[in-house]
Amino acid sequence: MDRRTLVCALAGGLLTVPLAVEAQPATARAPRIGFLALNPSANPHLRVAFLQGLRDLGYVEGRNVMIEYRDAEGKLERLPALGAELVALKVDVIVTGGGTPTALAAKQATRTLPIVFTSATDPITDGLVASLARPGGNLTGLSNLAPELVGKCLEQLKEAVPNVNLVAVLWQPGAIGGRTDMLRPAEVAARALGMRVQFVEAQGPADFDRAFSDMAKAHAGALAVLGSAIFNSERRRLVDLAAKHRLPTVYTSRDFVEPAAL
Repeated sequence: MDRRTLVCALAGGLLTVPLAVEAQPATARAPRIGFLALNPSANPHLRVAFLQGLRDLGYVEGRNVMIEYRDAEGKLERLPALGAELVALKVDVIVTGGGTPTALAAKQATRTLPIVFTSATDPITDGLVASLARPGGNLTGLSNLAPELVGKCLEQLKEAVPNVNLVAVLWQPGAIGGRTDMLRPAEVAARALGMRVQFVEAQGPADFDRAFSDMAKAHAGALAVLGSAIFNSERRRLVDLAAKHRLPTVYTSRDFVEPAAL
């Protein structure tokens, strides 16, 4: 499979090779799907889309398919235990939402049950699959690998705020979209656009106030927020902080714009 065929939306790709786990014979029992999520309340539309997708395939929850939901409520440390719960329930497949951490927790829980992850920045580097063309093992899913999009974000900021000189880049070390290989393209793009970048780390919500204080002290004129499951689940607060500090901001997901971000 050519890597270019893996492009999904602007940045990723569907790993279309079938799972290594072979399909089981059909039985009278309705199949059970385990749904492991980091913080589904932050993205309720994703559950709606998931259920609609099942209906499009002829599956209706409670009628001919059962779904076991497990919600970590935004707490990464809860994911391994929740993944183990789904395995103990003997579900037929596990679907994960919430990025790489959720997929890794499911993989840790089972090496045999099929797992479908809905997003991962770099499934190879993150240890989810062996390769994009041949994932192997029991995982497959979607990848949004796209370091080059960081540069595109800065281009959009420059168009919206032509006089900006310093752009703060908020990132979560180790998170999806938050690895150091995502930072180099930002530096290169900023230099080409005649701007400077200030990289500001935040591991979680407890770091947000300090991060925006650092941006203010450096007199940043705009903000770019890199992708992160935690950032996405806390997007309302990030949007409010950007507005409070009067920072024009660009995000990697439209979900941030819906709460009135600009």
